[in-house]
Amino acid sequence: MQNKQLRDIQSEPDMRNLPINKVGVKDISYPVVVLDKAEGKQHTVARVNMFVDLPHNFRGTHMSRFIEILNRYREGISTLIIRSILDEMKTQLEAKNAHFEIDFPYFITKEAPVTREKAKMEYRCRLMANSFDDFYMLEVRVPVLSLCPCSKEISDFGAHNQRSIMTISIKARERIWIEDVIEIAESAASCDIYSILKREDEKYITEKAYNNPMFVEDMVRSAAEKLMRNEKILWFSVESENMESIHNHSAYAQIEMGLGGK
Repeated sequence: MQNKQLRDIQSEPDMRNLPINKVGVKDISYPVVVLDKAEGKQHTVARVNMFVDLPHNFRGTHMSRFIEILNRYREGISTLIIRSILDEMKTQLEAKNAHFEIDFPYFITKEAPVTREKAKMEYRCRLMANSFDDFYMLEVRVPVLSLCPCSKEISDFGAHNQRSIMTISIKARERIWIEDVIEIAESAASCDIYSILKREDEKYITEKAYNNPMFVEDMVRSAAEKLMRNEKILWFSVESENMESIHNHSAYAQIEMGLGGK
């Protein structure tokens, strides 16, 4: 019996005259390979989003083609080949623009400050690229410690401190190492955070933070100063959310700056 030709509904015309900016697949769990400054490469698992634009005259896109493209890179999606993925998305889906995003945990082996005990620290990262720009955007979320200068000044004993999340986003034409972004965030805080600590380490961190108090405003300004000096960066955003230990709210600050004229 001869197979009946299946109707391709997605390719049929749409009469509403409304183009779609982004259409595709979202939140796919997939293995990726990212560049590691110390080890060369690091294998992790990302959540992947893939989108293209859709002209007004097409009813829908072919969703299965996104997965087919992704599967061709099943040995691991490297940040070095994202541009190739974008080009393939445009060709296979007959689109003018393509967007690719990956959100992944990144791990660094970090030594405790005194005992030198080693443990893995996790940092959440996001990499976004599109076919119509020659740069990418990297976002790194870094947990740090902040200690309140006002609390230290007015108190006879101690000062309140809290864990903070600093988020640095950058647009750059050249490679920016994730480790370098983490170092900028950690250096802008009262102290950085570790996965494993002994008593000697806790003493060191407590005293370091006490001697290095930072408002949330101080933290984003300090990070911004360092980002401004990096000639590879075209644009950046740095923000900090300090999850207050004596208030029922967080303190927040953000600086955004374009550096394209450098």
